[in-house]
Amino acid sequence: MIDEHASARAIAASIRAGETSASAVTEAALARITVRNGTYNAFTAVTAARARAEAAAIDASRARGETLGPLAGVPYAVKNLFDIAGMTTIAGSRIDADKPPAKQDATVVRRLHDAGAVLLGALNMAEYASGATTENTHYGAVHNPHDVTRSAGGSSGGSGAAVAGGLVPVALGTDTNASIRVPCSLCGLFGLKPTYGRLSRQGVRLFAASFDHVGPLARSVGDLAAFYDVMQGPDPQDVVCSAATVEPALPLLDQPYDRLRIAVAKGYFAPTGVDDALAAVGRVAQALKVSRRIEIPEAARARAAAVVITSAESANLHFEDLKTRAMDFDPTSRDRFLAGTLVPAMWVEQAQRFRQWYRARVLELFREIDVFIAPTTPCLAPPLGREHVMRINGVEMTARRSLTYFTQPLSFIGLPIVVVPLQNAGGLPMGVQIVAAPWREIDALRVARQLEHDGIATAPIPAFNT
Repeated sequence: MIDEHASARAIAASIRAGETSASAVTEAALARITVRNGTYNAFTAVTAARARAEAAAIDASRARGETLGPLAGVPYAVKNLFDIAGMTTIAGSRIDADKPPAKQDATVVRRLHDAGAVLLGALNMAEYASGATTENTHYGAVHNPHDVTRSAGGSSGGSGAAVAGGLVPVALGTDTNASIRVPCSLCGLFGLKPTYGRLSRQGVRLFAASFDHVGPLARSVGDLAAFYDVMQGPDPQDVVCSAATVEPALPLLDQPYDRLRIAVAKGYFAPTGVDDALAAVGRVAQALKVSRRIEIPEAARARAAAVVITSAESANLHFEDLKTRAMDFDPTSRDRFLAGTLVPAMWVEQAQRFRQWYRARVLELFREIDVFIAPTTPCLAPPLGREHVMRINGVEMTARRSLTYFTQPLSFIGLPIVVVPLQNAGGLPMGVQIVAAPWREIDALRVARQLEHDGIATAPIPAFNT
């Protein structure tokens, strides 16, 4: 029996075995979206006709005795900055809603289609991926399924809410500074931000080109790996992905992890005022029997440099619209982009030089370790509609400023990271980052799989209340 919390792999296996049909799974998912999306506001568009056609094609293929793809009949959805053929890619904005429909799917959407996955629609997000809480003035705020008065995170907030709320088993998001990892932490999901350049971004609306990653959010490590494997491969249409190799993760997930050298990040990643985050890291370290601590050099400066570069890159992408349609932006993102136009080129150049230095120093650490553990967000899901204020190392910060505190210094140099969800004593989830060396996604996934196997990391299931 396939229910709303079945894994993607279980759904595909059931369809291949003839225990259910892709059409039945699709109709059940569409029905859940009809009932629940008014509460969560995760979807901005539902591709029902396409989903039914894809499901019917899978069922017909099985009836003919043909071999089905590894994700046959699995429902999924994508952040609304991925191109979907025949739909306008709005990227959470009013401005892009005026543009013509996409002529073809984004590369990763096409690859998922070829593997048999069924696309159910496009998901809400912070405008142009600029924001950590997904309180979009054009399309409304996304509500956290664990407590609908709270944020689902951002900028891939719709992706987090759709998976946590049982609408789809897997969703795609993007991550520039935190946009997969924050929703996973606040919504209690597993998430993968691969190495920069691992997955194609062709057909994806960018925020800051030298930072942007594509990745999946799911309720299990196996589902992360299954979607990740299908999306891999070089793409000449994305210059940073053109030389990427294919390294399947799913067959290697259950190899012993205990030969990996694991450490816990200290210093910048263990400040005062973040008790819930540090408690989650402590539980993971205890479960893995990790006692070693390492210092990530100049992490605070890395975060500052990341702000400089992403501000300048994103402002450049939107400069013409800022001159002609400034009032059509979400006010928060408009202010960020306008500030970015004022960043001196000298600052950007210095930040890029520091980026090279910082990357070399962090990579030196991976001579002695394979993986390190760090918090994901400094707090649990903050309330919607008002600023949540906290103190980190005695400095007062709002949630909008602090949610990316632990993530920016790591995405700054494109490291592969898996977020694992832990249940907090107060009932809300909290994520922990498992960070590996470049191109070693499998190391982070294996550690996450062990934590899942041991019951330490689990994706909690919220009750739906109308």
